[in-house]
Amino acid sequence: MEKHITAPLKESDIKDLKAGDYVYITGTIYTARDAAHKRMYETIGEHKELPIKMQDTVIYYMGPSPARQGRPIGSAGPTTASRMDKYAPTLLDLGLKGMIGKGKRSQAVKDAIVRNKAVYFAAIGGAGALLSQRIKSSEVIAYDDFGTEAIRRLEVEDFPVIVVIDSEGTDLYEQAAKKYCK
Repeated sequence: MEKHITAPLKESDIKDLKAGDYVYITGTIYTARDAAHKRMYETIGEHKELPIKMQDTVIYYMGPSPARQGRPIGSAGPTTASRMDKYAPTLLDLGLKGMIGKGKRSQAVKDAIVRNKAVYFAAIGGAGALLSQRIKSSEVIAYDDFGTEAIRRLEVEDFPVIVVIDSEGTDLYEQAAKKYCK
């Protein structure tokens, strides 16, 4: 099924998403990778305020290449999501509603997705140049000392993703493996 949603996410949009759905996201999303997640996790441990509000937010696990002249961002492909698995349950418990990456997630992340009625999307690895065309603006908003791993606010239009783990915990990767292992 093909669906169009707006970020920040609404609970009603998330509830209607099912593993395997093709989704186009329009609105505001944020980038954060390993180093940014580690620093946010440490900030939470210090009882300090995070640089972005987690409530209803979507985080894209991506570190872009430099932008070419006239473009807001360079190639913008997803990175492996499992590297954020140590930090994701805490962020989900703080209101994070969507994550975009590639690859499988741990059971702890799946449990946190279900507990918090969130969703995990996959973007197509290797298609960073094409994905960047859906990014209308990019602004570093925190951790600029991390260079490409800084947290960025992106404005996206019809950003293409696939629901991998829905809010009920259905995992597309597991479904596909079972289908073909019969």
